Amino acid sequence: MRNEFFIHTESGCIMPNEVAVETANRALVHRPASTGSADPLTPKMIDADSIAKTQKLLDKAIAYAWYTVKSERRPPVLTPRRWVWQLASSYHLTHSTPRLMEEARERFVAVGCESLAQWAAQKVREEVGHDQLALLDIQSMGYDALAVVKALIPPGAKSLVNYFTQSVQATDPISCVGYSYTMERLAMGIGEKYIQAVEAKLPLGIQATRCLRVHSSVGSDVEHVEETVEMVAGLAPQKRVRVAAACYETALLYLRSSKEGCISEEELQNVLEPLKLHTHTNMCI
Repeated sequence: MRNEFFIHTESGCIMPNEVAVETANRALVHRPASTGSADPLTPKMIDADSIAKTQKLLDKAIAYAWYTVKSERRPPVLTPRRWVWQLASSYHLTHSTPRLMEEARERFVAVGCESLAQWAAQKVREEVGHDQLALLDIQSMGYDALAVVKALIPPGAKSLVNYFTQSVQATDPISCVGYSYTMERLAMGIGEKYIQAVEAKLPLGIQATRCLRVHSSVGSDVEHVEETVEMVAGLAPQKRVRVAAACYETALLYLRSSKEGCISEEELQNVLEPLKLHTHTNMCI
């Protein structure tokens, strides 16, 4: 899949350990510190210009990650089994989100970051149940969904969940904002045309794109991205650039996983064949 996000976003000169952000008076440069010291800078007033500059900062970080890993290597051709692999990845990513965002909310509350705590609480509400959509999609493909997600843990999904977990459990969990923004911003590049192309690869009459539709430009991620940008625009400058750094790191993991770590079609067949549902089996998820 070629994400339309990268076609319309110009690269910014952003390095993984040094992110610059413009303010009204000067450019601030943030270099990640080894301590969890409080941010000494005062947040700016939120206005349309601040929001636009914030989105540009975060999007440039994501785009720079794409240019960093850009290569001629393409992901494997999509097949019905390969789609089940991707659904398993979607399950592991969405299953972890409510629990980790609730932990992030508690940590933000503990350090007195009210806006971040409210944002994390909203994420918990928004993401609950999305893992069930992935399970329903896998079941629609004719497999025991719970058995599939137990047997298939794609390395890319594992790396992203590990990064998300480490971000939440850090002294200051601000990087989880960049993780969340990046995953939803990339999802916005998935349009109806791509969804229909996936459906055309699946057996006739099979509906297995519920989770994809929710996490795409035809779902709710567009609104979620706007909400996150507005919240980040209200943070102090050093907080914003830390979010941008996390956007870069998350995008690197995501983009590398899309080109690497895929098992062969034969290996997928060996794993999935024993997990097929019998025609008359009813499974409750």
